[in-house]
Amino acid sequence: MTRLLTLIAMLAASPALAASGPFFSLRNTDFVVLVAFILFVLVLLFFKVPGMLTSQLDKRAEAIRAELDEARKLREEAQELRASFEKKKAEVSAQAERIVAKARADAELAAKQAKADLEASIARRLRAADEQIASAEAAAVREVRDRALSAAISAAAELIAKNLGQDDANKLIEESIATVDAQLH
Repeated sequence: MTRLLTLIAMLAASPALAASGPFFSLRNTDFVVLVAFILFVLVLLFFKVPGMLTSQLDKRAEAIRAELDEARKLREEAQELRASFEKKKAEVSAQAERIVAKARADAELAAKQAKADLEASIARRLRAADEQIASAEAAAVREVRDRALSAAISAAAELIAKNLGQDDANKLIEESIATVDAQLH
């Protein structure tokens, strides 16, 4: 392997880049750099740095895989939550529609009830007005009768006073007193 690296280093070192003198000399900077690089790679291999790098990369890959799994789970949970919220939203929307429909029905029922109550109130007031009119008519009829009766009594009294003599008047008074006395006792 070292021969292969040496060969590659020799091909890479062209006369323009090479230092003066023989290549395998410590005075040649290209050779020194090549040796230092080879030693650096050997030290890295001795301390198993590539193994540590691969293990760290594997750990990182596992961590990324775990994060991806967790993200997948979170995504599924989020989708479930979204579906749940969509369902709740639909339920709330349906409930709101039912509430609005019930409120409309209640308002219509209240309007019908108010209309019925108003009609009943108007009917009561009309009956009361009819009763007042009937009462006023009856009072007017009584008053007319009373006046007619008073007029008839006055007219009869005048006629009796003109046509009735003193003896007939006394006799009529005595008969009236007797009638009243008989009715009282």
